[in-house]
Amino acid sequence: MRLLLLLLVCILVPRTETGEIIGGHEARPHSHPYMAYVRFWKDGKHKCGGCLIKEDFVLTAAHCFGSFMNVTLGAHDISQKEETQQLIRVKKPIPHPDYDKKTHVNDIMLLQLEKRAKLTNAVDILQLPKTETQITPGMICSVAGWGKLSLKISTSKLHEVNLAVQNDKECVSRYNNYKSASEICVGDPKKKASTFQGDSGGPLVCDNVAQGIVSYGRKNATPPRVFTKVSRFLKWIKEIIKSLQIKKSD
Repeated sequence: MRLLLLLLVCILVPRTETGEIIGGHEARPHSHPYMAYVRFWKDGKHKCGGCLIKEDFVLTAAHCFGSFMNVTLGAHDISQKEETQQLIRVKKPIPHPDYDKKTHVNDIMLLQLEKRAKLTNAVDILQLPKTETQITPGMICSVAGWGKLSLKISTSKLHEVNLAVQNDKECVSRYNNYKSASEICVGDPKKKASTFQGDSGGPLVCDNVAQGIVSYGRKNATPPRVFTKVSRFLKWIKEIIKSLQIKKSD
């Protein structure tokens, strides 16, 4: 009798749909060719997302800093050795000098790679904003990552979700250290759609441009969450890349 009841429970209880970042779905393989899977050591193994912005530079979050860093480009399922994958060590991680670990302000980091990535159908560059553009509330942008699908479910496959940009006041009321000048408030609080653990450092892509970086949010993953505003750091990004390329040529 107990066995029969257990079988009935398994049949009748609705299952969670597969393929959610949280509220999203599995991405079509290599539809986000700019995505970088970042691995590092910081009191244990950790992972983050990132995006390729030049053949030898990846953009990610400063809180993804650690030792023995490397990136995998061209991946869909990071548990498999796919032919499209390129594993490259990080030559030099450059977190923003004013990054604050407590408040997560200026949560942005450049990773200089040991060698240039080979651009393919599965590996490509994501464009940065041309100027310090304003991302307006209501804009629908996409985020992809290998982060958790829920509090208890992990995945090895790239997932994606569309998120709406919110008014700054939605984050000001929830996060004491939110800075509208350098951060973006993202994710409708009325919807169960969000980034989560492991998605940090991944890009917020609006009209094929990297406008944000997954930074922080509540531990239960409820939206909205805070993203670093990329356009605010354009000068810093360009200066760092230029200085390192000059050193390489010397």
